[in-house]
Amino acid sequence: MAEAALAIISTDVPDPGSLPLDTLDVARAEIFQANAHGEYFRRLRREAPVHFCPESQFGPYWSITKYKDIMAVDTDHTRFSSERDIVIGDQPQGFAPPMFIAMDNPKHDVQRKTVQPAVAPQRLNELQDLIRQRVVTILDSLPVGEEFDWVERVSKELTTQMLATLFDFPFEDRHLLPYWSDVTTTSETVGIDVDMNERQRVLGECLEYFSRLWRERAAQPVKFDFISLLAHGEDTKDMIDNPEEFLGNLMLLIVGGNDTTRNSISAGVVELNRNPDEYAKLRANSDLVTNMVSEIIRFQTPLGHMRRTALEDIEFRGQHIKKGDRVVMWYVSGNRDEEVIDRPDEFLIDRENARQHLSFGFGIHRCMGNRVGEMQLRILWEEILKRFDRVELVGEPERVLSNFVMGYSKVPVVLHAKA
Repeated sequence: MAEAALAIISTDVPDPGSLPLDTLDVARAEIFQANAHGEYFRRLRREAPVHFCPESQFGPYWSITKYKDIMAVDTDHTRFSSERDIVIGDQPQGFAPPMFIAMDNPKHDVQRKTVQPAVAPQRLNELQDLIRQRVVTILDSLPVGEEFDWVERVSKELTTQMLATLFDFPFEDRHLLPYWSDVTTTSETVGIDVDMNERQRVLGECLEYFSRLWRERAAQPVKFDFISLLAHGEDTKDMIDNPEEFLGNLMLLIVGGNDTTRNSISAGVVELNRNPDEYAKLRANSDLVTNMVSEIIRFQTPLGHMRRTALEDIEFRGQHIKKGDRVVMWYVSGNRDEEVIDRPDEFLIDRENARQHLSFGFGIHRCMGNRVGEMQLRILWEEILKRFDRVELVGEPERVLSNFVMGYSKVPVVLHAKA
């Protein structure tokens, strides 16, 4: 059933088999919103795994679509640069806030290591109890037998509360965090037609709010939240004097802690309903939860791509990539690579080596908070299984318009209590 869902081609999105290969453009956001990207990438993996698109709304770009090729690019930091742009489109010249995910070493490592303690392994036990407490509160507040939106009531609320903890953000204002996250990822750079001046204005409000928090944290003893760690870090304590860089890192940390986990929480409900035999496996054996979490993250691939820029002329898998070319690693395709992953288009919660997916990236930019995200999903499903017989999908989920965020804007469900 999952395979059939991937193969659906919207009436507004042409069948990729009908398009000329040399001009095939897989970066159009509507392909992903229509859930039609599976067939597009299947064709590229088969016929042109390193593919050049000469013309798109973002300009020319290379697509890297196979698992091992993506790993090769993602770990080659001497020839492929993250500097400035990590999504397919270029940030506007007048507003391109730098962030450490869009930096090369040595500056990348310095800034990443400064905030790493907020999600370090030694904090996981402390965070685990808090996550479980919040999951229980959220689930116990939900109506049983009545339709509601899982995205709004569960996916967004849980990740927002967790993000507020990681920033030590005023809890009563936590609704601002997913709002700023959505504004950050709603951009022309990922295929969405938006007022970029209004986007900049809203993000300016985000900067102003966090600047107040910075000044408060800088005057207090260091704690293990992102802002306090930056304000006290030897190499970052003056970042407040570089507002664009401070904003860029805020955008990164907000999106990293929100969008990816939020959309995996939504995807779990969608895929278990599309694959009822897998849901039955889960209800029969709750020990499968941890492995299922990895399969959800592989299958959904919350962030569909990352981009690099070639630092020199490169011959790669028989193709000639020129210095300055955009090189897009399509994680959403690599996670379906038939040569590496057995039955890749099937959602299998007991899949062997399920955690060996591409969704967290590789190399120096591997997702910093991956363990915290996995922990939220694991605890959520542990508590769901204690309370509910099933979370029933009762309408067609609505997907977001983006070639970057693989997410859901609405997932209508009804909860069924355990007998």
